[in-house]
Amino acid sequence: MEAWEQAIDTGTVPENDSVFDVIVVGGGPAGSAAAAYNAMNGCKVLLIEKGVWPRDKICGDAVGGKSLSHVKELGVKGMIEGTPHFTVDSIIFGSGRGNTVRVMLPQEEFEKKEAGYSLPRLQFDYMMFKRCSEIVIENGGSAIQGFTVKDVRVEEGRVVGVSGKVGGKGASEELNFSAPLTIGAGGYNCPVAKTVTEVMHNEPMRDDEHYCGGFREYWEGVSGFNGSQGPIEIHFIDEFNPGYFWLFPVKEGVVNVGVGMVFAEQRKQKGDKKSLKKMQEWVINKHPMFKKRFEKAKLVKGSSKGWQLPFGSPRKGGQPYQPRRSATAGAMCVGDSASLVDPFTGEGIGNALLSAKMSSKHFDKDAHADGFPEEAADGYMRELWSTLGPELTNSFKLQRWAKKKWLMNWVIGKAGRSEELADMMTGMIADKEASTQLWSKWFLFKTLILS
Repeated sequence: MEAWEQAIDTGTVPENDSVFDVIVVGGGPAGSAAAAYNAMNGCKVLLIEKGVWPRDKICGDAVGGKSLSHVKELGVKGMIEGTPHFTVDSIIFGSGRGNTVRVMLPQEEFEKKEAGYSLPRLQFDYMMFKRCSEIVIENGGSAIQGFTVKDVRVEEGRVVGVSGKVGGKGASEELNFSAPLTIGAGGYNCPVAKTVTEVMHNEPMRDDEHYCGGFREYWEGVSGFNGSQGPIEIHFIDEFNPGYFWLFPVKEGVVNVGVGMVFAEQRKQKGDKKSLKKMQEWVINKHPMFKKRFEKAKLVKGSSKGWQLPFGSPRKGGQPYQPRRSATAGAMCVGDSASLVDPFTGEGIGNALLSAKMSSKHFDKDAHADGFPEEAADGYMRELWSTLGPELTNSFKLQRWAKKKWLMNWVIGKAGRSEELADMMTGMIADKEASTQLWSKWFLFKTLILS
């Protein structure tokens, strides 16, 4: 049995009506990190996870370079490197006509082992929760697995804690826990996020223009990959554009294969194109560019699963906060719960960890002992968007740009023949500010026509 397939001992469940400085709902990367950072900041933290380890999390499995400084800070990076994983050195982008360009990740980041990894979330989430729950307990807090939140409690216009049960349907006693701050990290359907948006402020939590459906499978023996280091692949296939097909190796011989599409676009499709599973089956079995690569491949039984990604793209309609309200009196949301997934790449862990650390900056257990105030929530939301907004807005423009089939074919074809353009794209991956050039009309004219 592998280390990440074993149970995690989180000790005894706290007594009913226990009071903490911070309650974190959700034990994925965002929640685990938020719990650990707040515990390291002197807070007594309760970390709640609905599942019981070992547990899977459906995802594309890429852990980008942005994540690694946080992973190292929390003491998890060495744990990752000691388990089977794939080291990402580049990204292959493909167009519908079969054109491809390989964009190398910055060499200095790769040499410092900061370019990024790809490994199953079963492993990554296990290591994050295990180490972060240890940090929480070492600092006087508690961690609970198998706890289902039944209610996010609100009193006098402020979130004051949660109620729920341990052990699912068979559980008898409902437990109540209170804190000046409750952090929502429960993913795309987080109960804290629902309370922050719909209950507290009568604002929409979900917008199908900014929610993506994803479907993934694990395959063994897909051709084109060798060893435990190399590229991940993202392909914009004409037959189900807008959307993309990905191939992300997670360790030697095993590849995460998936497809994603924004819900609003998926509803416009007809026939089999409405089903992400059937779309993927078609690509694997019939697409001329991929069917040979899967001829000798074998599907890992039980790995076919779907999930949802809440994008961090800017919303229209006069919302006071972007991408949507993510905090209020008594509560903050982080990661997917705050709708922070990159709308172009689908990567969410880096933004999740950044928001998790930021939550500890905006909560002061002494100053906020009587409750996390609305003005502090406002400060968190404003810093979160000022930090991530430019990047997420850029990615949203790239997402819309990718819908133009002729333009994707043209740009990727040109980049595949131009070393200068490929190098420029590498620089844009390293420098998010430089990536704004990608949709500049002058850039397109100068690079794609004059060069």
